[in-house]
Amino acid sequence: MKVNKIIAGLGMAMLTACSLTPSQPIDVDSALEYCDGQIKKTLNDLHSADSIDYTMMPRNIMKGETQWNLRKATKEEWTAGFWPGVLWYDYEATQNDSIRLEAEKFTESLSFLAEIPAYDHDLGFLVFCSYGNGYRLTSNPEYKRVILAVSDSLATLYRPKVGTILSWPRNVEMFGGHNTIMDNMINLEMLFWAAKNGGNKKLYDIAVSHADKTMQNQFRDDYTSYHVAVYDTLTGECINRCTHQGYADNSMWARGQAWAIYGYTVVYRETKDPKYLDFAEKVAKVYLDRLPEDYIPYWDFSAPGIPDAPRDASAACVVASALLEMSTFFTGEKSATYKDAAVRMLASLDSDKYRGGETNHSLLLHSTGHWPAGSEIDASIIYADYYYMEALLRLKKLNEGKSIY
Repeated sequence: MKVNKIIAGLGMAMLTACSLTPSQPIDVDSALEYCDGQIKKTLNDLHSADSIDYTMMPRNIMKGETQWNLRKATKEEWTAGFWPGVLWYDYEATQNDSIRLEAEKFTESLSFLAEIPAYDHDLGFLVFCSYGNGYRLTSNPEYKRVILAVSDSLATLYRPKVGTILSWPRNVEMFGGHNTIMDNMINLEMLFWAAKNGGNKKLYDIAVSHADKTMQNQFRDDYTSYHVAVYDTLTGECINRCTHQGYADNSMWARGQAWAIYGYTVVYRETKDPKYLDFAEKVAKVYLDRLPEDYIPYWDFSAPGIPDAPRDASAACVVASALLEMSTFFTGEKSATYKDAAVRMLASLDSDKYRGGETNHSLLLHSTGHWPAGSEIDASIIYADYYYMEALLRLKKLNEGKSIY
């Protein structure tokens, strides 16, 4: 216990020192141009066949491969919304109408989600990353219709007795009850948006309830997070806390903590309740305190084999984007500290070590998907690219004095 406190104290001292010195610069325009070039490589790959199947979405590139492995856009494929989202971000950066056309076609492949019951919580990832960005950039009324319909669908997984959205209906028996995973915090943004854009106002209440219950039951005293909370389906009592993709039940899985930082930052933005911003800061602090020198986390902060354990660039991208937003809620030194930390992350990701570049057609290398299952270890994964572009665009807007939304 004493050693842990010493380590945590040293980490905070390092963070404070870093906040007082300029971060390594990053040329955002150059980074976005690089992204555009890599995206065009992938589009050329996809168009190399006689005809392109717009229902097949890039998912990962494993070591030794150069092109994306594709997955069919189905209700089970939770990452299917990220590639359309990447294209929308590239269109936002370039204003290239050919990119916009590709974004529209890939996005439309997910329209079926508005017509079927919710399979699990991932509807926010699937639809708000694709249709959400599409509507933000085009105001297409059909996009809004899909978002509102899917938001209603997601709300059917909310259980009032528990106060959270059921993340994985298929895994109730496996976990022994109503399961809620930290990833679900990201899907609340779509519910907030729907509630204030013509949808059912109760969607706001569902999102707030989910955030509160997760805050209450899914964090330790030091603000590190559990991946999974399990609730009794009859009483709503929290009966277990565990991991599914982390190293151990009591470890800090990097991407889970990243989802929490991002999620509570969004909840503050949408509610303006200061308790959420305070909580987001505390959840971010324990993450930042324990980062390695290049600000890119190991896939789990207790992973075996550190410093040779796999990194998770995807977690770094999520946190960088979240911290840039968090910086807008403050002025002065605190705002600069959060922005500086994000810039450090992006500068590392922009280096040859993490760029896909000539190695493969992704934007980024070195993400870790599901280490316990041996899946997507030290790979390029599409959601890393998505949040990387989001963070770059946010940084560009901040540097230009514009709103990040």
